[in-house]
Amino acid sequence: MPFDAAPAAGPTSLDAFLASVERRGFRMAELALGHREDALDAVQEAMIKLVGYRDRPPAEWTPLFWAILRRQVTDRHRRNGVRQKVMAILGRDEDSREDPLEMLPDPNEDPARRHADGAAWAALGKAVRRLPRRQREAYLLRELQGLDVAETAAAMGCSEGSVKTHLSRAMAALRIHLEQWR
Repeated sequence: MPFDAAPAAGPTSLDAFLASVERRGFRMAELALGHREDALDAVQEAMIKLVGYRDRPPAEWTPLFWAILRRQVTDRHRRNGVRQKVMAILGRDEDSREDPLEMLPDPNEDPARRHADGAAWAALGKAVRRLPRRQREAYLLRELQGLDVAETAAAMGCSEGSVKTHLSRAMAALRIHLEQWR
């Protein structure tokens, strides 16, 4: 019996696909938003919305998921901006959103390495959040998520040339902001 078809390149069930992008989606959202809880909420909402498209072919799930997550991140940026303005009017500090359990040390990890890794991650997150929205999206989708140019263009709703331009500008800005980490 001849073997006519090659195995599928990606997950064929929606559950397997969501499991494969969950961690990467969280990391991207956390970098973009700067808060763990907001990132978890954004990824959860993106996954829920993707379930509505479960009848689409599996090849469309990747760019569709990243486009949905990108919109979730943008919406959360807007909401957080309004929340900060309201809190400023009320005279309350919104920066105390850190989870106290996150502050406990991990007994399985070297404290110096954990500190260095945390500092590097925070610096990258701060530099990424300084980028203009489209540059930030292009960087997160291409470099951190590993999408190709066509998938990134589909997720961002722009041309492949625009993706390349946004990514080039983002990389140049990040080189400047992260010079001390070289």
